[in-house]
Amino acid sequence: MKNFSIALPLDTEYFTTVRLTTGGICALADFDVESTEDVKVCVTESLLILKRSGFTSARVLFSHGSPMLCEIVGEDREKAPQEGIDDEISFALLSALLGEVDFEKDGQGKVVAVKFNA
Repeated sequence: MKNFSIALPLDTEYFTTVRLTTGGICALADFDVESTEDVKVCVTESLLILKRSGFTSARVLFSHGSPMLCEIVGEDREKAPQEGIDDEISFALLSALLGEVDFEKDGQGKVVAVKFNA
């Protein structure tokens, strides 16, 4: 199994780079176009969840195998978490696209990591 990780600030201008990187990793794993798009959406939504949880940066780890494991972990929590319905929409979207997704939460119920198999 091969691993690849990328660390980034949680500024939306970096999300396109992460989506392109995710697409490249999925191409190496021989994913079809539809599956690749689903993974790209899931990674982006996970980053948005972490941003709303108050993190200012994140690390995305891909473990290439069958299935491919993707782990998105928040780093450098410097802001107060945002409250709102956006997370519920993101949770529903991730669950619909992936079926099974693991949301690791802190003592306050805020997401600190998202893990899923693709």
